[in-house]
Amino acid sequence: MNKILLILFLQLPLFYLLLKLFYFDDVADPIKYIYTITGFSSLILLLITTSLSLVKKYLNLIKYRKIVGLSGFFYAFLHFLNFIILDMQVDFHSILKESFEKPFIFLGMSSFLFLLFMAFTSSSTLFKKYHKYHKIIYLVLVLTTIHFIMAQKSLSILEIIFVGIILIIAFFKLLQQIIRINNLN
Repeated sequence: MNKILLILFLQLPLFYLLLKLFYFDDVADPIKYIYTITGFSSLILLLITTSLSLVKKYLNLIKYRKIVGLSGFFYAFLHFLNFIILDMQVDFHSILKESFEKPFIFLGMSSFLFLLFMAFTSSSTLFKKYHKYHKIIYLVLVLTTIHFIMAQKSLSILEIIFVGIILIIAFFKLLQQIIRINNLN
């Protein structure tokens, strides 16, 4: 698979978002819509990123993990910018107030800061030094899913599916670690 084609494919949610906002112009609440598309895209891409190592024995796509992970960060960054610029209108007092008064925003901000660290340290040089800290992606998935559930203010089938996927990933990652440890002994 060509990396350029993958990058273009990963931009489809952004293209869809822009098309709905500016061409069809049929979105009642643009800020909420941007939150939904960017947040959902980020969460899906981060789930895919963590799953790639689980399926590498059957389908080795590890060389694309960095691209998919950075694309997940890109959508999280758009989600963050939507909050800072469009929703809070760059009012830092309101941003801090909202972040500490609403737990789901605090969780989202925490998750974003972890993602920012991972994105910053994903270059070849820094990754060699900080790769062991990239395991916080699992914490990011948990925080992001809780953020998503709390933002929806209800537990729908979609949120239950996300929790289930995270539990499945956690189970298989734990199983993978147990097998690796047993093979070393």
